Amino acid sequence: MKLGDVVRTADFKAEKHVPVIECPDKAAMNVPFNVTVSVGKEISHPNTTEHHIKWIDLYVHYENDPNTVHLGRYDFGPVVSDPVVTVKVKLQKKGTLIALSYCNLHGLWESRKEINLE
Repeated sequence: MKLGDVVRTADFKAEKHVPVIECPDKAAMNVPFNVTVSVGKEISHPNTTEHHIKWIDLYVHYENDPNTVHLGRYDFGPVVSDPVVTVKVKLQKKGTLIALSYCNLHGLWESRKEINLE
């Protein structure tokens, strides 16, 4: 079994564990822009000691590049607040942002957002 076999995806409007990536659809090359990643945007996640989002990872996978760049890990748990992080990102070329979140009870969840350059 590969790690990708256990990573789950879903529509964030119907599933509380999916990370939601909020940022512009287009950005200027090498110009910083804000990216907010949250879990529980439409359906609140409990975020208790017993059931919480431990961390969110953010990556970028550039178009026509075999490598994926890890932009950061943001550790939350266990906490009783909402798992939300805002970071400044600057891209060198068109790519896809990938967010992973980890729930201590329900495992890994992923979402993606393609970013075009102006």
